[in-house]
Amino acid sequence: MTTNSSSSPKLSGTAQSPFSAAAPVRQVLVVGSDSGVPLFVSQLLAREGVNVLVLPREQAFVRLQKKHSVELILLELAESHSLNVLASLREVCPAVPVIAFSSLPHAETVVQAMKLGASDYIQLPFSIDQLKDSVRRHLALVEGSSSSESSTHETMLAENCSFVSASPRMNEIRGQCAILARVDLPMLILGESGTGKEVLAMYLHKMSPRAHRTFLKVNCAAMPADLLESELFGYEQGAFTGAVRPKPGRFEICNMGTILLDEIGEMPPALQSKLLQVLQDGTFSRLGGRTCIKVDVRVIAATNIDMQAAIAARTFREDLYYRLSGFSIQMPPLRERKEEIPILVRHFMQKLSAKYAKQPMVISESLLSAFMEYDWPGNLRELENYVKRYLVLGDERHVLADLRLARGVSAVASSAVNPAVAPSEGLKKIARSAMGVAETEIMSEVLIRNNWNRKQAANELKISYKALLYKIRQYGLSPNQDPKPAAKSVRA
Repeated sequence: MTTNSSSSPKLSGTAQSPFSAAAPVRQVLVVGSDSGVPLFVSQLLAREGVNVLVLPREQAFVRLQKKHSVELILLELAESHSLNVLASLREVCPAVPVIAFSSLPHAETVVQAMKLGASDYIQLPFSIDQLKDSVRRHLALVEGSSSSESSTHETMLAENCSFVSASPRMNEIRGQCAILARVDLPMLILGESGTGKEVLAMYLHKMSPRAHRTFLKVNCAAMPADLLESELFGYEQGAFTGAVRPKPGRFEICNMGTILLDEIGEMPPALQSKLLQVLQDGTFSRLGGRTCIKVDVRVIAATNIDMQAAIAARTFREDLYYRLSGFSIQMPPLRERKEEIPILVRHFMQKLSAKYAKQPMVISESLLSAFMEYDWPGNLRELENYVKRYLVLGDERHVLADLRLARGVSAVASSAVNPAVAPSEGLKKIARSAMGVAETEIMSEVLIRNNWNRKQAANELKISYKALLYKIRQYGLSPNQDPKPAAKSVRA
């Protein structure tokens, strides 16, 4: 699926629309009060060929508990305690998507509904097209849930930047963000380095009403406290030596737009109180200034540190954390969504080949298998770098060798942090062991591939014949020996 910043996500042109004449009749359950809104919703959908059943809450639960087939639920949140009904629905039928519609206060209700598992939220009064679009998208997702291709989505955010999702978890995050983008609350994105936190922040901006306004990123860990304060809030003439003219800060430049505070966990404590004031009332003063400036900026924060640990260590204000996390999203590492690797590899190859004006390289089964076996501690950023290396070098043998070396270093390093495996080993010894393990595996594979022709193997490894003979003796390699015992002997 491809989305631009000016429209909502649309169904793929190749997919059969659930509202077309050829589509099967779909079973949708509308749950609500006697306000008349559920009946109006059902009449709209019935005209589109959808089989709609309207039931009050008690009867709806009886039907669902009897396992009657339902593909989509529309739930009216007529009062605040209706959120309890949503929670109960998710328990009874966790696999069925639920679209909530309500006239309750928007921001708070949306956040609570999302936390309880709503797939979408429609604010009353809604347009007919908005309702049809939401129902159409969710029925299409149900219909295509067994197809990996139909669950792959790509949204262009900027030149050379796209948000790609294919795994169930990432598609869930995509759906949440498409809804939360419309709610003007601060957001906190958590996750390891390289998981795509900045891309997700850009997606939130592009899907929001602020999409046509400015999006700016500030890395809070990239500069000292004084410089960061002037960068965020600006300064007046004479505020410090060298301030020959006033300068607006990022918050002023980004007024009516979105600002991403990357590595927020590294923000100096002295600045955290000033940021808290901006989040509370939208006001601040420049360095050296005497007047308050008011701005309307949506703040998205991102970090890879453990925020609870930072709060416990008093390096991050607890009140600022709760103000930032109106809704928080945990980005999963790549090792927990490996089904996306083939799709991401193709995406990076197309993107980089266009950037470097080169023909895309074919990804062989052996290279893709190596990609799937690696745990990617650097996540998407590391995967993109490997694809770039393959495209530039044009030889997968170098990439495979680098991956084997990386796996060896990672395995030995992970065992070294476990005292039961490697008590009191020094860093130099760990590095030597990792290098030995990787060299043993690589040389063994190359020698076997060349039928133990040492000259050919030395040429392929790009080392001298004498150096290869030395390393064969060093690691005790032989034609009839399994390379794994030799690797173990290096660790010892």
